[in-house]
Amino acid sequence: MPNVFAFAETRGGELRKAGLEAVTAARQLSDATGGGEVHAMVAGAPGVGNVASRLAEHGADVVLVVEHPGLTNYDAETLTRTVTERIKSGGYRAAVFSATAQGKDLAPRVAARLRAPLASDVTSLSTDGAAIVARHPMYTGKVVGTLSINASPAIVSVRLGAIAPAPNAKAGRVEAVQAVGDPAQSKARVVELREGGKGKLDLGEAPVIVSGGRGLKAAENFKLVEDLADAFGNAAVGATRAVTDEGWRPHADQIGQTGRVVSPQLYVAVGISGAIQHLAGMRTAKTIVAINKDKDAPIFKVADYGIVGDVFEIVPALTQAVKAAKQHG
Repeated sequence: MPNVFAFAETRGGELRKAGLEAVTAARQLSDATGGGEVHAMVAGAPGVGNVASRLAEHGADVVLVVEHPGLTNYDAETLTRTVTERIKSGGYRAAVFSATAQGKDLAPRVAARLRAPLASDVTSLSTDGAAIVARHPMYTGKVVGTLSINASPAIVSVRLGAIAPAPNAKAGRVEAVQAVGDPAQSKARVVELREGGKGKLDLGEAPVIVSGGRGLKAAENFKLVEDLADAFGNAAVGATRAVTDEGWRPHADQIGQTGRVVSPQLYVAVGISGAIQHLAGMRTAKTIVAINKDKDAPIFKVADYGIVGDVFEIVPALTQAVKAAKQHG
């Protein structure tokens, strides 16, 4: 199989977990046929190439480093040209992106320029002969579609958390690549990046998410959710659309079809009934725990573990249990 390209996303010069997921997915795709290298591209301000060793640890045979002062922030036009030209010249069978906000912007641009097929927000990749097979949740997650891509190159973006980063050390030879075009001449530029909830885990990066719904009854009761997340230590706080519409939580916390789509290792749903809009954003989590007083709540249909009861009694008890478990190793 020809080589596979992966775009490894960074933020502020730091490699994102999503970038490692993209490289891992590319490695799995390449290894499925027993041949071919993985070439991972990283782009940013001078110094971004320092992440090359981590990409090598996760399966990159070659790390393509694009450094330019104008790439401190995401520049869609420059990166589209740069990535497109590399994929053309490299003759890659497939190119893997992350289904982040950035990836959802960049991958379609690249696909359009290459006149190549695009499978977005996929949860798994495999091969069937010469075809690349991708699985993609459809109809708000009610069904999972199987897409067979025979054209080359195939452009895919991988849902956050769907493919866990996996160590698979390779040579990681570093190759400097020049940016195509001058970011200063781009028609649209990012001039400022404002981060919400600074110091908190991003929903897309967190291995554990504790999410609250209208069953919490008031904004101040979200402290129960925050305390449970703090007890885990590696958890982020999410919310339903109803909650964010009420102003109880910022819209950046919203999980669902019109919010964030997440696939953490553990998802704890507190006081969430399980509207289809919300399920579309979290049903691919590896393990789902639901806490709700209504035994017929739709959330229990997708939950691996369900607790029927009062969240105001159960969540504090669960928080104490998590703390005790961590104290005893």
